[in-house]
Amino acid sequence: MNVELLAAVLIYGGVVAAVGLWFPRKFTDLDAFFLGSRNLGPARVGFSLFASWIGAASLLVSTDEAFRGGVGAYWIIGLPAVATLLVFLPLAGPIRALGGRTISDRMEACYGRAARPAATLLIVWYMVVLAGSQMVAAGEFLKTVLGTSYLAGLGVAAGIVLAYSAAGGFVSVVRTHALQFFLLLAGAAALAFSLGLRSSWGAVSATAARAGKSGYFAFFAGADRNALVALSFVLAWTISPIAWQRIQAARTVGAARGGLAGGAVSLAVFYAGIVAAGMLFLPVFFGRPVSGPLVSEYVNLRAGSPVSGLVFVAVLAAVFSTMDAAVNAGGFSLAGDLAVRLRRDPGGRGQMALARAATLAVGAGAFLVAVRFQDILKTLGLASKIMAEGLFVPGMAALLMKRRAPLAGLVSLGAGGGYALVCFLAEAGPLAFVPVRPWPWSLPAGLALSAGGFGLGFLGDRLVARAKGREAEGRLTFGRK
Repeated sequence: MNVELLAAVLIYGGVVAAVGLWFPRKFTDLDAFFLGSRNLGPARVGFSLFASWIGAASLLVSTDEAFRGGVGAYWIIGLPAVATLLVFLPLAGPIRALGGRTISDRMEACYGRAARPAATLLIVWYMVVLAGSQMVAAGEFLKTVLGTSYLAGLGVAAGIVLAYSAAGGFVSVVRTHALQFFLLLAGAAALAFSLGLRSSWGAVSATAARAGKSGYFAFFAGADRNALVALSFVLAWTISPIAWQRIQAARTVGAARGGLAGGAVSLAVFYAGIVAAGMLFLPVFFGRPVSGPLVSEYVNLRAGSPVSGLVFVAVLAAVFSTMDAAVNAGGFSLAGDLAVRLRRDPGGRGQMALARAATLAVGAGAFLVAVRFQDILKTLGLASKIMAEGLFVPGMAALLMKRRAPLAGLVSLGAGGGYALVCFLAEAGPLAFVPVRPWPWSLPAGLALSAGGFGLGFLGDRLVARAKGREAEGRLTFGRK
């Protein structure tokens, strides 16, 4: 076991926990615990958006995808991340106008009481699987680098994140994101600089030719799969509570838009560097046997150097910053729904216990997912299916619609969400006998079911409204007679 890197884990974990727990404020309601009393400036919005998006897939999966497929790997995480933040710019006003309400609150207002539990189920399910994907990354990364067991690695990461997330809520999460933003930049810069000394673009081109990778420098190579992956992530992240929560927590709409624009620019540059690093790995690792993610292998290769330590800490920062965002956002949705069901006033006694219990419940669910699935990209893809196929269409319609449409929302949630659930269970094992296409190839069918269900339900809503109008008109006419 590498003693220096083990010490780095302990020091980093201690520092992050201390930052998150440093003078935790006394919270009075769910709004303060999960939205920081809606007082974030543009810098903190931007830092938190950036850190939330730079997860395990950014450093581990993106570099591996770039190593195998070249520049087209930018489609996997980078392009959808930037595109999603740009989509949010015109939506910042309507989202912030929700105040302290969750997506489930808005769904109930638009589609009726039955829509709330369905929306909450999909959101919490998504957040559990998303947090689980980061725990998978932590377990695999620490196992490869330190030689620990998979369960021990994800257990350590989960324990640290849950400690400050449950104690300090959204304020603690955003505070740690500011630290992790700079750690991520430092680690990515160290990786790029180190690879620039060991590799070159000429060597990349020559190795790609020798390996028969003809489309290695073609941005649209493999576009059929990559476009579906990108679309799946854009749809899922556009309706994801993580970004909505930060927009709602902003001091003003202008602060939200400033954070979104700054986050988009930062992510565009960061992901370009990550994809470039993955391609520069090609001459270094071509023909070598590797047992884990290439970033992990490179940390082992440069063991004992400052570069190794910086990259190691950057990976931990990426894992922690997305895991805590998912756990906190999932807890926000779950606690909000439970508060309504238990008929508790948001500022009443016991709300902090409810908020912390919801946060810990999401974390526990994520741990169980990480034990079952040990493939980072597959777990992240299954998480995106939940939101893209189940919630995107009815969720965005609820945000923008001015009238109630109960049938439209319920049929869309049932069709798209039901399909996503069947696909999830088919890939997880319980429904393995069901012939469904794997992610991302299943996305068009699920999205079509959700959109088609919304259209049919909306038509039903109009027919019901028209029938009620005729009935009311008939009663009025009869009264006149």
